[in-house]
Amino acid sequence: MAAGIKEIEDSSFDTEVMKSDKPVVVDFWAPWCGPCKAIGPILDELATTYGEKVKFTKCNVDDNPITPGKFGIKAIPTLIFFKDGEVTDQITGMVAKGKLEEALNNVLS
Repeated sequence: MAAGIKEIEDSSFDTEVMKSDKPVVVDFWAPWCGPCKAIGPILDELATTYGEKVKFTKCNVDDNPITPGKFGIKAIPTLIFFKDGEVTDQITGMVAKGKLEEALNNVLS
């Protein structure tokens, strides 16, 4: 996990995501999930590129069941993009880097 990606928990979600002064990407994942592992290096790369403007976080669904339940997470990896405490986009599954960049650019516009 890149230095720019912060592990968050149910207890820190509101502070880290909903009250953030910049857009936030939350990666809902689990250590046993193959596609979650596959998308990890792409997120590390994006965190390096966009880290000044966007906060990147990861939420382990096994350790933190409350937050994924609130957002109706049924499959992982699921990435949810937040701006000003509101969901702006959601992507489920392994996707191309370009699709993630498109969502990041949308949340920044």
